[in-house]
Amino acid sequence: MKTVIDRMEEKPLLFDGAMGTMLYQRGVFINTCYDELCLTKPGIVKSIHEEYVASGAEVLETNTFGANRIKLGGFGLSDSVGAINRAATACAREAGGDTIYVAGSIGPCTKATEALPDSKCGAVKDAFEEQISSLVEGGVDCILFETFSKENELRLAVEAAGGTSVPVIASFTVGTDATTAFGTPISAMASLLQQSPAVGALGLNCGTGPAEILEFLEKLLQHTDKPVLVMPNAGYPREVDGRLLYLTNPEYFTEYAKQFIKVGARGIGGCCGTTPQHISAMTKAVRNIDGVKTYAEIRKAEAPAPDIDCIPPEKKSRFAAKLLSGEKVSSVELVPPRSTDMSSMIEKSGACAQAGVDAINIPDGPRASLRISPMIAAMTIVREAGIEPVLHYCCRDRNLIGMQADILGGYAAGISNFLIITGDPPKMGSYPDATGVFDIDAIGLTQTVSNLNRGIDIGGSAVNPPTGIFIGVGANPCALDMEREIERFRLKIEAGAEFAITQPVFDIKALFSFLDKAESLPRTIPVIAGVWPLVSYRNAEFMNNEVPGVVVPEPVLTRMRACTKKEEGINEGIAICRELINQTKDRVNGFQVSAPFGKVEIALKVLEGFL
Repeated sequence: MKTVIDRMEEKPLLFDGAMGTMLYQRGVFINTCYDELCLTKPGIVKSIHEEYVASGAEVLETNTFGANRIKLGGFGLSDSVGAINRAATACAREAGGDTIYVAGSIGPCTKATEALPDSKCGAVKDAFEEQISSLVEGGVDCILFETFSKENELRLAVEAAGGTSVPVIASFTVGTDATTAFGTPISAMASLLQQSPAVGALGLNCGTGPAEILEFLEKLLQHTDKPVLVMPNAGYPREVDGRLLYLTNPEYFTEYAKQFIKVGARGIGGCCGTTPQHISAMTKAVRNIDGVKTYAEIRKAEAPAPDIDCIPPEKKSRFAAKLLSGEKVSSVELVPPRSTDMSSMIEKSGACAQAGVDAINIPDGPRASLRISPMIAAMTIVREAGIEPVLHYCCRDRNLIGMQADILGGYAAGISNFLIITGDPPKMGSYPDATGVFDIDAIGLTQTVSNLNRGIDIGGSAVNPPTGIFIGVGANPCALDMEREIERFRLKIEAGAEFAITQPVFDIKALFSFLDKAESLPRTIPVIAGVWPLVSYRNAEFMNNEVPGVVVPEPVLTRMRACTKKEEGINEGIAICRELINQTKDRVNGFQVSAPFGKVEIALKVLEGFL
């Protein structure tokens, strides 16, 4: 099995949640030595580990946070360091088996509110060395220092681990002011760990809830090139009938866990207040995120199959011909209905055709919600509305065989424009327990369709005649990790993408910055800007907070906030979109305008003057 550090560098690793919280919920008094339970009540400890394994955790932390000579001395157990740490490791190993990593948890030797004087440093370092030795002897896969707030004590811990045979992760805690309890900034703590050859990965844990630790993570990442682990508390505790309870729900925790990965965390888990329910929700959601999910490899067909006549890009569709000729294109996004009645969508598509719109964009299960098959909707529009569709096709719901069959069938039915996307994970929608397939992501599916255009399927068999699909991909000008977004955009182009449509754009500077970076790539493709007419301040807040990849700047929020009547909000949203179109039309190749809540007349008003 790869080391913990190697796995973190390969893709984000999922850690467990709190141990103390779970023991407390099982009725263990707060004045009990929790570490000793590994000897006296190992069944309780093991059962908690088993719940975390069932929740999807890939790393279990031993119940040894305070199992050092100094802390155990307060319970008269200073001579039990070796026995407790070895027993704790055995509890975790028995629960996790050979496929789950076991991290030896080591907390500070001293009280959080008291400074560590020089006179006690020798004893503290000795205590760390003793605990490390016991955990390694017990068989842990790594050492995890956590919840440190004193720079000199963290230095002693790291020095004590200098000769250990297993990887070391060192995590510290900061408060809402982004400093430790003793005023040390994140940069100083990070510098200490970055420079230490013993430390393989850094971490932030405890101290604050998910929202604050996201901000601190972004600061920490600026000061290290080592993998970073994030383990926030489940919000802040509240006293309820004499108990301190963490009331942050698993869904809230999970939303931030996804953000941690997107900004660069290579390990995520939970600290105080988190439970197997938090970890279960987290693992279900993040395992389908790019960078965590393992995708099938799709090889590029370097040349067309023998005797295959490939269709030139400009002849694939009317939309392709216009876009590739250098003309500006327009499209309106219409979401398929939740029923079998297609009449309204046909009528709206026809209105767009009469207005001069080039295509209808049809999303594929946006936000993982159930609607009529987007492919059936696209086929109906081709047949009855007189306008080409751009069919969004995501990787979430079908395996690789089914996706190829769909694409061949869709093309045979007259659908030539496909927008390839990875898709929102099921956790985001109304069916959170549904299984996301995700055999491949948007890059892999783009390569698959490109191969079909060359007359070759994923198994290398000939497809004759080949497809002539005009391949589009998504782009996010407001991605948190822009370097990664640009790299994925480059890979999509290499895989065969022929045009791109962005997420709805409200920040012009972000769009221009993305375009500048995209234009510096070895190859470029036409970019169509996504436009969303806001209809109210509430709508603007929803887009900003709930729709992945969308950022609504404060000036736009302020303008929408000033609208007190429904009509005012609609008109202001249209005005904002028209301004964006006028300011960006010389940099992009067209616009995709969404019809908010199906109101196609709003989308057409936005496009007045452009069509």
